[in-house]
Amino acid sequence: MTRGNARELAIHLIYGREFTGDTPADVIRIRLEEGYYENLAAEYEIYTDRPSFKQVKYLERIVSGVHEHEAELNDIIGKFSIGWDVKRISRLNRVIMQLAVYEILYVDDVPEGVAVSEAVRIAKKYDEEMGPFVNGILGAFVRSRKEAPAESEET
Repeated sequence: MTRGNARELAIHLIYGREFTGDTPADVIRIRLEEGYYENLAAEYEIYTDRPSFKQVKYLERIVSGVHEHEAELNDIIGKFSIGWDVKRISRLNRVIMQLAVYEILYVDDVPEGVAVSEAVRIAKKYDEEMGPFVNGILGAFVRSRKEAPAESEET
């Protein structure tokens, strides 16, 4: 399983947790059970390979982190989704952006550009028209992070 597939699997886990209300640990345990996981392989290509130990640790970190920081992540998405209430953004696209913003803020080994391009790739995979929307919001967020230090130096 590639890191990109692990990222997409994390989106499935976060998305599923929103429906079930399960804890991050429970949703990971249930979804990664051998029989359950194998059944999903018939529907989704990302379930054909099982995640490695390192990827499971990444999944645990991401799913838990997005859950713990959900309000903060939604506030950031809301700030940059001009004219859109976060609640009106499809659940899937909101989860995709939550994961990207979380990676940008809290995962040191994921460059901002990779987080954004992977979010756009995954959004387009599920709805071709959502790629530019996700790119616009995440791009504005990344640009604001680059502008913030210069603004604070002037004051």
